Amino acid sequence: MGSVPIILMTVFLYMCSFFLVAVIRKDNSLADIAWGGGFVLLAFLTFFLSPGYAEARQVLATGLVTLWGVRLAIYIYFRNLGRGEDYRYAKWREEWGKYFLLRSFLQVFMLQGALMILISYSVIFINLHPVRGLTWLDGLGLLVWITGFFFESLGDFQLYQFKKDPSNRGKVMKYGLWRYTRHPNYFGEATMWWGIFLMALSLDGGFTALISPVAITFLLLKVSGIPMLEKKLIKSQPGYRRYMENTSPFIPWFPRGS
Repeated sequence: MGSVPIILMTVFLYMCSFFLVAVIRKDNSLADIAWGGGFVLLAFLTFFLSPGYAEARQVLATGLVTLWGVRLAIYIYFRNLGRGEDYRYAKWREEWGKYFLLRSFLQVFMLQGALMILISYSVIFINLHPVRGLTWLDGLGLLVWITGFFFESLGDFQLYQFKKDPSNRGKVMKYGLWRYTRHPNYFGEATMWWGIFLMALSLDGGFTALISPVAITFLLLKVSGIPMLEKKLIKSQPGYRRYMENTSPFIPWFPRGS
């Protein structure tokens, strides 16, 4: 596919630019801001690389990914403003020592770029395979995406409001959506990609886009999402273990206790 080299080179240059700024500012947290923006870049790039005229499915999928990516990048930017480097990257800066620059480039920025392409595969597939007419799978995918966007955006907002109150320092956030899932934002992010996948499923060969939601769900559940965050929260918040016992880790459900 002629589009593949263009996609790879674009993501490489995009992540390199963020890496260089991160080196200058001594703050690898910029990789988190690059995350949301990178999906928007890929969505628009493949939209304009489409071999035919833009169809409704392409416009819809690109628009949804753009809304999600821009919101996430803006939210993370203001969340991190004035806070210094995120604890994960600060820890790696100390652990990696003299290999910090090389490992940051490969294990943070380049790895993130590769994962970005992998997770974006569903919208890339949709944009590079223009087919006229929407199906019921597109409608279902849109409903699933809206559900995910609701959980991620409202969950982030509720957490932001909670942390803004100094009296909540050290306390466990267990209100609003956080009463029904310990990670409404992560659940929402994965759900949105399941929605985009359903849209891709309308196309011949669309089943291959399953890699997108499976990859992001696995990362959030088993790698860089819940495991890393909860390890930190268990140490910093005495009541978090009890919260874990009573609250669903991912899929929203009624709490088991008070």
